[in-house]
Amino acid sequence: MTNEEDSPRRFDLEERTARFGESIIAFAKRIPLGPVTNCLIDQLVRAGTSVGANYCEADDAVSKRDFRLKIGYCRKEAREAKHWLRMVAAAVESLRDDARPLWQEARELNLIFGRILRTR
Repeated sequence: MTNEEDSPRRFDLEERTARFGESIIAFAKRIPLGPVTNCLIDQLVRAGTSVGANYCEADDAVSKRDFRLKIGYCRKEAREAKHWLRMVAAAVESLRDDARPLWQEARELNLIFGRILRTR
């Protein structure tokens, strides 16, 4: 029998959003620099890494209202990350297939945070 504290958490949003941010950073490093892509890289990294930062803030919220506000930010940033991934895929077609799983994760995070907002 396994102690629950010894087994990894099955659904850890803090870890999941941190890994998403790390994946966004790794992906952004592969985007060639140029007049079009430079601003896309900045926007993508800001949105993709903000999801986890805002989730940490939501987790430490001092009130239900504060929690909902910060979860709303998580949802917004995940949606923005989806947008910027789409723009990068349009700007650098060779990265389209690599952007797809990140876009899917951003979509799933957006849906998760939307569900949290509807149920709390």
